Amino acid sequence: MAVLPILEYPDPRLRKVAEPITEFGDALQTQIDDMIETMYEEQGVGLAATQVDFHYRLVVMDFSEERNEPIVFINPEFDVLDEEPNEFQEGCLSVPGFYEHIYRAAKVRVKALDRHGKPFELDTDELMAVCVQHEIDHLDGKLMVDYLSPLKRNRIKTKLQKAQKKRA
Repeated sequence: MAVLPILEYPDPRLRKVAEPITEFGDALQTQIDDMIETMYEEQGVGLAATQVDFHYRLVVMDFSEERNEPIVFINPEFDVLDEEPNEFQEGCLSVPGFYEHIYRAAKVRVKALDRHGKPFELDTDELMAVCVQHEIDHLDGKLMVDYLSPLKRNRIKTKLQKAQKKRA
């Protein structure tokens, strides 16, 4: 397994809409394993393929305390089960160091394929529901900063660009 580089906002590749996955061969299994390893290394609870410059509809998550129960979502979709929005403080591996309050549905039903192409459904709430919505946004080329005011979004963009220049 390998730790993959994570794209950071405002990288334009984060805006690319991911394509559906139709083949479940060895290359996909390696990509899944590498994404799980990357998520663990970066201390994330979720990671979308778009964030590692793989533009296919793939998300990995793990909410277990031991960090050993990854869930793989291929071609995920969700339905809102509770229309009442809840406010959550979100962070993002592609927007490092920033945590913002964002309103999202508190309960969703996610439909996806597992790593072998078997369909499943899962009703989620709280953190997992937020994470599902956040990661699917990534697959659609949308970022958490898109939920913020233009002023806040530009402030974050400027700070991240300065940090990226310092590292270069």
